[in-house]
Amino acid sequence: MAVKNKLYFLSFFFLIFSFEIYAQKTQSELPLTQLLTTLQSQYRIQFNYAQETLEGIKIIPPSKNLTLNEVLSYLEMNTTFSFQDLDGTFILVGIRDNTFDLQQLSQIVLSQYIVKGINKLNNGSYKIDFKQFDILPGLIETDVLQAVQAFPGIQSINETVSDINIRGGTHDQNLILWDGIKMYQSGHFFGLISMFNPQITQRVSVLKNGTDTKLTDGVSGTIAMETSSKINETFKGSVGLNFIDANGFADIPLSEKSSVQVAVRKSISDFAETPTYTNFFERIAQDTEVETNANDIVNSDQEFDFYDTSLRWIYNISNKDQLQVNFLTANNQLRFNENSLIDETERSRQSSLSQNSIAGALHYKRVWNETLQTTFEAYETDYELKAINANLVDQQRFQQENVVSETSVKFIANYKMNEQLQFLNGYHFVETKITNLDDVDNPRFRSLISEVLRTHGLFSQLNYNSLNKKTSLTFGLRYNYLDKFKKHILEPRFSFTYQFLNNFSFEVLGEFKHQSTSQVINFQNDFLGIEKRRWQLSNNEDIPVIRSKQVSLGLSFSKNGWLLSADTYYKYVKGITTQSQGFQNQYEFIKTSGNYDALGLDFILRKQIKKFTTWLSYSYLKSEYTFNALPEQTMPNNFDMTHAITLGANYTLEDLKLSAGLNWHSGRPITQPVSGNDISDNAINFEATNSSNLQDYLRVDISAVYAIGLWENTKADLGISVWNVLNKNNQINNFYRINDNSVSETMQSSLGITPNAVLRIHF
Repeated sequence: MAVKNKLYFLSFFFLIFSFEIYAQKTQSELPLTQLLTTLQSQYRIQFNYAQETLEGIKIIPPSKNLTLNEVLSYLEMNTTFSFQDLDGTFILVGIRDNTFDLQQLSQIVLSQYIVKGINKLNNGSYKIDFKQFDILPGLIETDVLQAVQAFPGIQSINETVSDINIRGGTHDQNLILWDGIKMYQSGHFFGLISMFNPQITQRVSVLKNGTDTKLTDGVSGTIAMETSSKINETFKGSVGLNFIDANGFADIPLSEKSSVQVAVRKSISDFAETPTYTNFFERIAQDTEVETNANDIVNSDQEFDFYDTSLRWIYNISNKDQLQVNFLTANNQLRFNENSLIDETERSRQSSLSQNSIAGALHYKRVWNETLQTTFEAYETDYELKAINANLVDQQRFQQENVVSETSVKFIANYKMNEQLQFLNGYHFVETKITNLDDVDNPRFRSLISEVLRTHGLFSQLNYNSLNKKTSLTFGLRYNYLDKFKKHILEPRFSFTYQFLNNFSFEVLGEFKHQSTSQVINFQNDFLGIEKRRWQLSNNEDIPVIRSKQVSLGLSFSKNGWLLSADTYYKYVKGITTQSQGFQNQYEFIKTSGNYDALGLDFILRKQIKKFTTWLSYSYLKSEYTFNALPEQTMPNNFDMTHAITLGANYTLEDLKLSAGLNWHSGRPITQPVSGNDISDNAINFEATNSSNLQDYLRVDISAVYAIGLWENTKADLGISVWNVLNKNNQINNFYRINDNSVSETMQSSLGITPNAVLRIHF
């Protein structure tokens, strides 16, 4: 009986104890966001997380006697989140994923690289997470291709998103991906704003070197955009209006296993003409047939319109299978009438220019077990640039078209050997068809050239991460076969990162890459002079396959809100043509091939003090062409902006975000006529190529966004920005022509002071 009584007593005691524990748990649970705020004050740290991810989650607070590392371990054990201590000050909060990915080995080395939401990973890439994104000077929308220009080493020679230069390269040398689809068009308003709707784009990866072997093209760099891969359980949406466009976004749950995201955007020029629209239109029409025409021809009824639609559908077929479908279409349309009095009769004909992209993709992912995952990707992307130029005087219609159609199929197998090693292998097939049309009705002339190139790629890559997460190594090899040329290309690539002394990290990156497409300018007045560049395929003769080699070394330091990072690099690119480099001097109509090299330094210094962040970045670039067939075999690169400086500051006060910044860079190289002897043999007598420079570029931008809670689950964002606050007349390009036996100069200027405002309602 004694033993039995003891058992009863112990059972009763256990029940009472369990009840007390349960009661204590129920009474002392706190919202996780509230707990993190308390821990920030207690340990003088900063948690970096997306607010909506942690909403509704509660947890019992840990003991106040624990160390910071013990607290982070406690949080990981009692939540589904990971807590990564970056430098003793910043703690990154992420979602733990039970399925493995290549991406799991990519750890953050530097958090808040510029502002909140921008991080540097241990594979040398940069990741922008727009859910955590703060604000950048001059921007009130999360314009992807404007945001990437905040990185040192990435600038635009003419402040557009359709002419982004990474370490001295041309825009066509950038691989631009939207959920794995290669895009041949990047901008609306012919480059003044990004073509990709910011509401559906969640993350962006920026790679200047050390690219994964599963990617091809982009000898200068890669900008890879991604939509959310999460199935949303509740409906979310937003509608917005700014001085350029109206837009909407919806994330719609279809079931527990499926959701669809849709984003639409359209210019408001049909309803209102704002100061922003006026400035944008004057900027794209500058020194083109849209602005001025010859022979007493007057332009009228100018109309510009753009729209884009994006869709992403995800369906979890099972716990191991996921299907994703993407669709995107975008269009720019410009129309105007050319009017003239001919034979005492008023005549009018319409000229037009359209730029259109349409693309679709399918992704199927299967997790076979804890060690093997496979992915199948297929996409079709099509791009068309079309212009109809009406010539009233000669009663002539000139039609031009540039069409790109590309099909891609990729298979990837990722094998997880252990917690430290992953082995990636795959096959990639790409078929690219490019068509160029020139059609004149009087006198009759028609030229239609269509070329196709098929490429097969095999790739293999080994990823290693040490157990202490301090050492990371990625090494891979990609084999490419271009069937039309029977050409074999081997491309080794690697990235190595080592973290030491708690606050330092060292990296080495290297890659070989190639691409078989490029943009060329045949004549400056092609496509009405607005979008002069047309895509073309390599022919392995006078238009070679472009090949690149690059290596870079980097050193970073991060502690107590300070961040310092510097990278030095050398890049060599061969197979470029003079037509692809935009010469407007004595080599404007010369067709030959050559190479360029680039030696440079990218540097950034950032300091965060509570809610205030300031940064200073500097880039140095020395880049030169070599064209053996030209009289001057070596000359400065047209895109050699030797020095570039960015100074910025952000301040966040609860629901108010403020930002201001200064952008300065040395003037781009130009070629001037010889003073006093500017004409020789009825042609302009130029000085040595690119021996002069335009004036230095300087721009100051400001922006502010204020969030207002309207009612439950509904809030509004009010934002205002001013681009080029000082209204500085920056020179971005010039060229010379002979008029009336004298040389005249045409100078092209940047945007002047340009305001913008936004109202967005989230529900």
